[in-house]
Amino acid sequence: MRSFGLIALISLGAATAAHAQATGSPQEGLRIARAQCAECHRVVGERGGSPNLAAPSFEQIATTRGMSSRALTAALRTSHRTMPNLIIPDAEVRDIVAYIMSLKSKE
Repeated sequence: MRSFGLIALISLGAATAAHAQATGSPQEGLRIARAQCAECHRVVGERGGSPNLAAPSFEQIATTRGMSSRALTAALRTSHRTMPNLIIPDAEVRDIVAYIMSLKSKE
């Protein structure tokens, strides 16, 4: 019986670690956004609108009706007519998604 409890505890720990790893870091996402996305999109802390008028701010993206982490991840991995085709590593996608989704609570 004890070994079953230990196995369950180890499994729970592994699942929690995997979830934390899959979630991403909003702070790292902000750093990436400032370095890679700010040429077109307005990020938190910048004044005015997006430098590229066709590019929504990250706050606008976050508060788009129906926006979810899954939808945003799919959008970042799909080519767009108005956005350059970027190859973003999975870890960076998770961080950018975590950053943008964190803006929902700042409404």
